[in-house]
Amino acid sequence: MAEILPIKPWRYHPGLAGRVEDLTAPLFDVVSEKQRQSLYQNPYNSIHLTVPPSADAAANLLAEWKKNGVIVQDPLPAIYVYYQHFKISGDPKSYCRKGFICHVRVYDWNEGVILRHENTIPVAVNDREELLEKTELHSSATHGLYTDPSFTLEPYMDEAMTNPILETEDYQGVRDALAVIHDAEVISKFIAVIGDKSIILADGHHRYEGSLQYKRKMLTKYPNDTRRGFNYHLMFLTNTESDDLKILPTHRVIRNLPHFDEDRITESLKEYFEIKPVDDIHTLNEVIAGKKWAFGIMMKDRCFKVRLKPDSIEKLDWPFPDLIKQLDLTVLHYFIIEKALGIPGKQQRASRHIDFDRSYADCMKRILEGEAQMAIITNEVTIDEVKAVCRSGYTMPQKSTYFYPKVIGGFLFTSIKDEEFAEPVYSPFYHGA
Repeated sequence: MAEILPIKPWRYHPGLAGRVEDLTAPLFDVVSEKQRQSLYQNPYNSIHLTVPPSADAAANLLAEWKKNGVIVQDPLPAIYVYYQHFKISGDPKSYCRKGFICHVRVYDWNEGVILRHENTIPVAVNDREELLEKTELHSSATHGLYTDPSFTLEPYMDEAMTNPILETEDYQGVRDALAVIHDAEVISKFIAVIGDKSIILADGHHRYEGSLQYKRKMLTKYPNDTRRGFNYHLMFLTNTESDDLKILPTHRVIRNLPHFDEDRITESLKEYFEIKPVDDIHTLNEVIAGKKWAFGIMMKDRCFKVRLKPDSIEKLDWPFPDLIKQLDLTVLHYFIIEKALGIPGKQQRASRHIDFDRSYADCMKRILEGEAQMAIITNEVTIDEVKAVCRSGYTMPQKSTYFYPKVIGGFLFTSIKDEEFAEPVYSPFYHGA
């Protein structure tokens, strides 16, 4: 199953790492244009490598940083432990998502080792592949999930985290901490535990697929070469069995839809759903919480809960297996967006009338201020649903999951250049070309 290796990352020089909060950045698929432009003002911020103006600009800057000692490569292979301490709005509990960063062999989808639950957008995949090809650097770790009910690795991670090497509070208000494990015997335990498991991609589908495309390209140049750096991808791995693995809902917001009519849409929904008015818009998310096929509908002049009639599910005629048809978000996209709003399924991914918003408060504000015509409030997807979809070989509707918090960029980078990736032959983890 999944082969992992320790890493010898490039990290900021200790003189700069003391200001680590000025060096970290959101990842390419979540950073806003405003954040990006602000972070560009710091010449050393990691945004210059993760979301550069161009791949060539990133390659040139990387060479300059290496030459001038802005970043320095660690001499020993290690597993890097990464903890994220966070809270969720409205929940008094404090959480800590525990995981570790390593290299994972890049597998084709049909090998069934790396499992996906989302489709990718080709232009974004090509962008990530070009950046990888020009820099030969993994500038940020994707987020993968493994399943270990025994929690075999957590004691080793906890021990390492008693002496973190980096700590900072990030843009999400999350406290991020990084620690390192150099002990070869302990690292071997990590390799063994993951070695009989598959990995679910939580975040980073585009980056992983960029690595996969690049590997395919490089294998035409180096046929059957399985040890060079292009065969590996940087990943942050967390345990699906932890109570601290959180998936937040992503709501749908409809705007600028021609011929939008509240009365007509409400009547259309009545064909498939039981409808119950909700007097207080502030409680709509609570009214639907935990209920299968239940959604909150916000419009300018009305607010109500809808719940799919049990016999309506038989009318869902998209060519999916029952597992996918039964998902809340499939029901939403078919019965509400296609049937009631008139946006065909094949057009939904590219539709300029559909926005995605993780903030319930933002959805409410956009409706009340007239910026949007309608908000569809959803429940969160469960990790069991993600596992089931991955095993099926199918994918979920777009923007189905939002694993929180997001991994940040800037703590470390890993090279796939031959001379920087390979280790001496006497290393217990030798993976030379």
